[in-house]
Amino acid sequence: MLLSVNRQMMTFLMHWTFKTGFHEKAARKFMATGAPMPECKSWKRFHAAGSVQGWIIVETEDPQACYEHAAEWAECLDWTVIPVFTDEQAGALISKVYN
Repeated sequence: MLLSVNRQMMTFLMHWTFKTGFHEKAARKFMATGAPMPECKSWKRFHAAGSVQGWIIVETEDPQACYEHAAEWAECLDWTVIPVFTDEQAGALISKVYN
């Protein structure tokens, strides 16, 4: 059963780290597929040079897309997924609290 979600554009920071022993398998999968995220409006992927971690900044109307992408890579990667806000969005929210 799919969840009904608010169809408002949201931004997520997805942080990944390789599980021990899965670097080569994940690298080969990445080279073969490019790890697409077609459900998302945009995304930018960053790899930390010489390390086993990276980040993806995702814009999507469907947060389930982040879950699906993380699940597709869960054998090889550990994930932390955090919704994030721009200064303008955060300012509007915090003004509700302090005004």
